[in-house]
This record gives sequence, structure tokens and C-alpha cells, in this order.
Amino acid sequence: MFETAGGLLSIDLSIIQANYRRLCDELNGKDCSVVVKADAYGLGLEPVSKTLWEAGARTFFVALPDEGVALRHILPDADIHILGGLFKGSADVYTTHNLVPVLNSLEQIQDWQNRARADIQVDTGMTRLGIAPKDIGQIPSGLDIDVLMSHFACADERDHPLSIQQIETFAQAVQQIEHKRASLCNSAGIFLGEQAHFDLGRPGCSLYGINPTPHTTNPMQNPVHLQGKVIQVHEIDTQQSVGYGATYKLHAGQKLATIAVGYADGYLRSLSSKATVYVGDQAARVIGRVSMDAIGIDVSGMKCEEGQYVDVIGPHNTPDDLAHWAGTIGYEILTSLGRRYKRVYKG
Repeated sequence: MFETAGGLLSIDLSIIQANYRRLCDELNGKDCSVVVKADAYGLGLEPVSKTLWEAGARTFFVALPDEGVALRHILPDADIHILGGLFKGSADVYTTHNLVPVLNSLEQIQDWQNRARADIQVDTGMTRLGIAPKDIGQIPSGLDIDVLMSHFACADERDHPLSIQQIETFAQAVQQIEHKRASLCNSAGIFLGEQAHFDLGRPGCSLYGINPTPHTTNPMQNPVHLQGKVIQVHEIDTQQSVGYGATYKLHAGQKLATIAVGYADGYLRSLSSKATVYVGDQAARVIGRVSMDAIGIDVSGMKCEEGQYVDVIGPHNTPDDLAHWAGTIGYEILTSLGRRYKRVYKG
């Protein structure tokens, strides 16, 4: 039952599967792995990873060895890779749980030598993780390298010159380093075309409905539906303010509803007086500051009563829309989703 929760978070697993198949189609026969780090971008590691396995995914990427251990318990036969690399002093964890480290430095390569297979990341322009191209010649021969990889920095920006440069730099590395599979494209990179695909796609955000091509219509579907509960309705008869700081003035004749969702639930404070929720098909603006456990919305002229649910995220207001209002990205919206919602998995 969800009557005692402030919000109902529904996640449609069939849409995540459909998004995966859409990405496979875009890769046109190249293999498609999946990124399920950060609790599958906030949507739940266990249900999401099982769903993607059922859809045909076999190679999984997470950020941390702890995430890899958790995923190994969920998917005993999955091919699990750790993007964060080889954590100092933890090599036995990787071998015990059959986790493949993405080696990001010559030091990590040396620490891992004579163990099982590994990946190697080359830094082609992100300047975050990876071996500099000038150091490729120092990589010892005889390593069992599964995935040779790099990561786009600006693939979501149309025709960015750095993306072209990264493709060229990575293509050179592919010729220099012996490996089994080459992987460059993230979600946005998949939509840059065949020259970015190499052997293995590595999508993350697009699986969960975030637009990988923000310069055009989103090719992915949104699997997330978040409804907040109305816990009080105010008929305003005199001028007054609402919320902390008295930042918004109400006038006689307005109607205000208070929703049991706040920044403790991942509804960012930066959405104050900027975002929109939906009462059915009617847009209702968030007014006043977002507080820890509540937001106020203007429902003047609308049918709205205590106990009713409104769409905080849904078909009319996607995670990307909330991100736009908050001045952030959809990734932060999803990974901030709180634990006080009642979660329901569909599909």
C-alpha cells in the first residue's frame, strides 16, 4: 500500500527494455553493453539489471567495485566491468567476484599484471580517467585486454570538433594496442554515426529516458512516473506569502495545494518557483521555495483536493524538463530520487 507515502514512483521496465532495443538498432549490429552505475541511475540496480539481462544485455559497466559485487549477486553470469579502475589494495575483490577493472594508469596496469583479463582506458580528450596517448608505448605486451575504451566529452553537442578529434585519437590507439573489443560511444556517441561505434556501445542515461541528442527530439522513452500526494488545499482570501523566506505573494482568490514532496526526496531546491507539475492535463506552477518535505503549487481554477495525486514527473514533465528548470541535467534528477517514495515496478 502507498497511502502512507508522500509520493508514488512508478518505473516501467518494459520501456527500459524498449530503449535498449532502440539503441541496439542504432548500433546496427554492433554489440551494446549497459551502464547501471549509481543504482541504475537511481531506478534500482536489481530490477533494472535483471530487465536488461532479459533484453539481451550481457556486458555491464558500473563505477565502483562495491557496485560490481552487488551486481554479481544479482547476475551471477554477467560480464561486469568497473569504470573507476583498480582501487588500490583491492585486487583480490576483483578476482574473487570476477570483476574486470578498467585500468586507467600505468601504475594500475603494473599492479594488475599477471592476473586475469582487464580493460584499458585511453584518455582521448576528457582529461578525467585514462592513459595519455603519449604513454601507450609504455603499456607492456602480453596483457589480456578485453575492452579498449575511451569516453566522449562533448558527444551531446552537435558537430563539436572535440568529438571528431577523439574519434581520430581513439582509432589510432585501436591500431597500437592489442585488444578484443573497442568501445568509445556513450549514449550520445551512439547517435554520432558509425564512425563512433567501433565494436561496443556503452549507453547509460538514454536507457533511462534522458535525451542523448538534446539538440533534437528525444529518441528515447521516459520510464519514470512520479506522483506527489496533495496533503492540504488552501483557499486564499487575503494577500499573504507562501513558504520559507516569503518569496512568493499570494492574492485573494488563488488556490494553493501543498504536496508531500521536497528536497529530502530529491526534488531539488533550485526548482523553487520555476517548475511545473500536472494536475491531470493541467499545468500547475510550483510557487515559493521547495522545502525539505513539501512544495506549494498554484491550483487556482482547478479541481484539486486532499489525497489527490499530481504528476511531478510524467508524460508532460520529463526528468529533462525538471533539469532545465533546475539548471542541471537529467542525470542528477534521476540519481537524486529519494527513498521515501513508494516504488512500483511495471512491465
